[in-house]
Amino acid sequence: MKLNHISKSLKIFGLATLLLASQSCKDVLKEEVVSGIGNDYINTTKGFNDALNAAYSTLRYYYGTQQGLTMTEYGTDIYATGADGGYKGFHFYDGQLNPTVDYLINTWDELYRGINTCNAIIGRAPNVAGVADATKKIRVAEAKFLRAHYYYLLLMQWGGVDLRLTETLVPTKDTKRASEAEMYAAIIKDLNEAITDLEAKAQSTDYGRATKPAAETLLAKVYLAKAYSTSKASDDFSKAAALCKSVTTNYGYKLLDDFASVFDENNQLNSEVVFAVQYTSDPLTNLTNNTGSVNGGNNLHLFFGMQYDVQPGMKRDVFYGRPFKRLRPTAYLLNTVFADRVNDSRYKKTFRDTWLSNNPGSYNSAAFDDSKTRVTFAAGDTAIFIPGVEWTKAQRAAKKYQVLVPSQYNEALFPTLTKFFDTKRPDLTYEAGSRDYFVFRLADVYLMLAEASVGAGATADAVTAINAVRYRAGWPGKKDNMLVTTATLDLIMEERARELAGEQSRWIDLKRWGKLVERVKLYNPQAAVNIKDFHVLRPIPQTQIDRSAKGSDGKSVFAQNTGY
Repeated sequence: MKLNHISKSLKIFGLATLLLASQSCKDVLKEEVVSGIGNDYINTTKGFNDALNAAYSTLRYYYGTQQGLTMTEYGTDIYATGADGGYKGFHFYDGQLNPTVDYLINTWDELYRGINTCNAIIGRAPNVAGVADATKKIRVAEAKFLRAHYYYLLLMQWGGVDLRLTETLVPTKDTKRASEAEMYAAIIKDLNEAITDLEAKAQSTDYGRATKPAAETLLAKVYLAKAYSTSKASDDFSKAAALCKSVTTNYGYKLLDDFASVFDENNQLNSEVVFAVQYTSDPLTNLTNNTGSVNGGNNLHLFFGMQYDVQPGMKRDVFYGRPFKRLRPTAYLLNTVFADRVNDSRYKKTFRDTWLSNNPGSYNSAAFDDSKTRVTFAAGDTAIFIPGVEWTKAQRAAKKYQVLVPSQYNEALFPTLTKFFDTKRPDLTYEAGSRDYFVFRLADVYLMLAEASVGAGATADAVTAINAVRYRAGWPGKKDNMLVTTATLDLIMEERARELAGEQSRWIDLKRWGKLVERVKLYNPQAAVNIKDFHVLRPIPQTQIDRSAKGSDGKSVFAQNTGY
């Protein structure tokens, strides 16, 4: 039974009471919203369990959402802006990226809501009756995993922040910024304690809860980030490598034989998933935690699509999706990262290259292919094809369909990433997706192991790890051609782009490597002029600065990040 532990939210604001719901099975259990809960409810058996389930819900604000995607894929070397949408300051690094942007404010607030819920669970657990000590230990470990996760995201996006490790019961202006070293110490402590007490199995009996390998994966990510930071220690890489080896060898995880099958919407409980954020088709379950409005579930299916639906022979449908045209691949991603398409299957299995006509008929002109003046389609005929390389006009004219070549790519027409498409939506306008979001998967862990091994000087281990991912990605009969004999950080940077494109990891990867500014200037011409060194951190939300106490100089004690 697949349980959705993050279906609703109970957020603890001291004495304030918000929304509460029980855990739910995606297919079986009926959910019930309960309101009017007193502050002491968390001290009961059911309240304690409900609070923990609610603590998971903050993950849903960041993963599988437009705000999380904007903060992790915009402004990198592999994705540029599409024709539509806002929040492009995250890509251009211009004046639109400022302390009043609601994505920054809401993400900040939501992460702290999750943290305070975790603090309440951890602090109140000893006094909760009716929960077996063994179960209580696991639940507290889950809360520590989540608290560490939320602080890790805050640290990566904003640097040192207000480090609160006990429940906030009443409003306060008493805030301060912790140092980077203090942040790392708190996160690592939480995760080490969580690892000790979490279930040592690939997936919890109640699918969706954190387990020991999920915490080991997160701790490895933390050590990798720390290894490049001013708080680095000589053993950060070796510690990360040991954790990754544990995940890849001790729990029965297995890379799927086919890269495309990882993202098969009918195969979400697969052997490669280490930790997933769960979504559901129930619209009530997909409420946001800070506004009560519809979040849209996992709505990443909306943001990578090109404008296919106005082309001859085509109209919008559920299968090809609702194309919001928010992000399009950069020339670097297409031409360098995915240059090898003879041996490596990931270009073909990452991007859609063919659209079959769902709107048959004859059309007097093609939209972007100047090799033909009239096109006619029967249902199911190829209407659009993207070869990924230039074709001559004569080559295109020989085809009955439109051929979109790289010289014709623009902000509305481009290869479409297909990892998140959701064909189970009830109609073609429906935005809320029900697919789970894979936060940690095994291929990512192998690439982390390769990176950690390079950093620790264990090149042979790095080669073995990266080859596991590359071999799986090879076309049949070409897999041996994918193997490498040496591993470098530059190779790993590109390999992570090939494997994880669009999966909400790139901005943090570039930032932790210290490569964000350099690679944006090289591969992101839209932002090259504007990006500065200080853009490796986001602006502290103005709301946080305003609601903090003022010092003797009349300024907020909560300092803004440099440059904003």
